[in-house]
Amino acid sequence: MLGFLYDAGATSASIVFGTLQVITSFLRTTKPGWNSWQNWISLISGLWFVLFPFIYSLKDGVIWSNIILGLMTVLFSLWSLNSKSKLKAVS
Repeated sequence: MLGFLYDAGATSASIVFGTLQVITSFLRTTKPGWNSWQNWISLISGLWFVLFPFIYSLKDGVIWSNIILGLMTVLFSLWSLNSKSKLKAVS
C-alpha cells in the first residue's frame, strides 16, 4: 500500500509520522493559532513528508505523492497557525 516495502526503515518512518499526523490533526481541530502545539507537530510532520523521499532515496511515484501531500499539510498547518479561534464560550 505504501509503495516502498523494499525499505523497512522508510515503511516504519512513514507509519510513525502518518499516525502522528492523523492524531494531531484530530486534536487541533478546535485549537487554531500559534500557541497550539498540535499545529506545530502537524507542520513538522508535513515538512518531514516533503524531505522523506530524498532521505530514503525513494522511487519517482512515491516521491511526488509524498511531496504533494507534505506541502498540502504544511499549507494547511500554516493556515491553522494564522487563524484565530472563532469558538465562543457558552456561559
